[in-house]
Amino acid sequence: MSWVQTSYLIAEVIAIPLTGLLMRVFTMRWLSITALTIFTLASIGCAYSHGFVDLLAFRLLQGFSGGLLIPMVFSAIFLLFPVGFEQTTATTMGGFLAVLAPTLGPLIGGWLTENYSWHWLFLINVVPGIVAVVVGLVTLPRGPLRLHELKSLDWFSLVLLAVGLAALLIGLKDAPSLGWFSIRVMFWFALSIACAFGMWSRPNPAVMFHLLKERSLGFGCILSFLAGFVLYGSVYLVPVFMAFVRSHTPLEIGECTLVIGITQLLAAVPSVQVDRFFNARWLSMIGFVVFGAGLFMNAGLTVSSDYDALYWPQVVRGLGVTLCLLPAIRFALALMPLDKIGDASGLFNVSRNIGGAIGIALIDTVMFSRRPIYVDSISELMKTDMAQAAKLLGISLKDMPSLDDAMGMISIQESVQQAGLTLAINDCWLLMGVVSLLAIPVILLLGPVRSALPVKQLNRRPAQ
Repeated sequence: MSWVQTSYLIAEVIAIPLTGLLMRVFTMRWLSITALTIFTLASIGCAYSHGFVDLLAFRLLQGFSGGLLIPMVFSAIFLLFPVGFEQTTATTMGGFLAVLAPTLGPLIGGWLTENYSWHWLFLINVVPGIVAVVVGLVTLPRGPLRLHELKSLDWFSLVLLAVGLAALLIGLKDAPSLGWFSIRVMFWFALSIACAFGMWSRPNPAVMFHLLKERSLGFGCILSFLAGFVLYGSVYLVPVFMAFVRSHTPLEIGECTLVIGITQLLAAVPSVQVDRFFNARWLSMIGFVVFGAGLFMNAGLTVSSDYDALYWPQVVRGLGVTLCLLPAIRFALALMPLDKIGDASGLFNVSRNIGGAIGIALIDTVMFSRRPIYVDSISELMKTDMAQAAKLLGISLKDMPSLDDAMGMISIQESVQQAGLTLAINDCWLLMGVVSLLAIPVILLLGPVRSALPVKQLNRRPAQ
């Protein structure tokens, strides 16, 4: 299961920074249509796979084609819509759907697996995929192919990019279980760093990393990294708690996480309006602070916590998530030269995905390492303060077995493990809350940038 997911992420992260290059060669129209077609066909292949190798191969195709689509969406916002209300609306819709999808995923996935079969997790993509291909053929602008650019392409830098990103994700996958300083994990990280230095040293690398020297894009990518860390981390942590502590089914977990999706939907329209009148830097800072508050609100979970305890923190995070991403997208990409939008969008999006991968790896590390510590401390607490131990275990004091009751102590071991995991999960919420607040100094260090001006003022100024 782990490799089925990781294979997709590796292919996706490799594809994202290549999108700008491929858009220049094949145009947005044909790259979108091709990527959508491959993704749809790969989804059918996943559903009808006969074994692990088949499934892994189709997941790689899915990941690569899906990775191309992500930055193309944000590129289209700035290439197809004029600066102003239309572009702000398009940014809000694109960003809203990008964060809504992983929120609805557990609900739809849980319903499909409980009522049908896992095959429909992939087959559900077919009809939307066909519709998207047809819409792309009808609506996307035509342009000339530039296949001659492939002749001057630095293919070696592409190999370095693919190997470096794959090594990074494999290292992050293995680090929580093997240890961050294990020989195997250190090898993957060292290989990733070596590939990064190799790419930087190439005179004309395939990916335009030099665009990060543009202040607004560079700082926007940092904020995108932080957003990926806390967004993907929180989307990951809620199902972990609901499944392993509260023993809820996938469908029940999806119903719980739907709260944040509905809140995002309600907050989308006001976000469009405030972006017209307020500086994007301050809006982004407010978004990260609000989202961080929602993370801290979850840091006091107990083994008895359930829907009610998760409801208001998810509402708060749903209100903040739109402002975390959308203003940063605008000031990072709004005034980039049109011929660089695809490359800049790729860098912005890959930063978010890498942030999410690192965030989940650190969360797993905290849970792996802190749970046994908390389990031991609860076991010790049972010897000194039985009432406090009972509170942590979520049972009444009269139901606590005595220390010399061997069978009774065995009967509560699962509760002890769940309590230890809950305390470790609370540490993860605190970690993400702190990371969310790191956006404040980043935004202050960014300083005033023209692309962060309110949309109404930006309209009256010439583009760079």
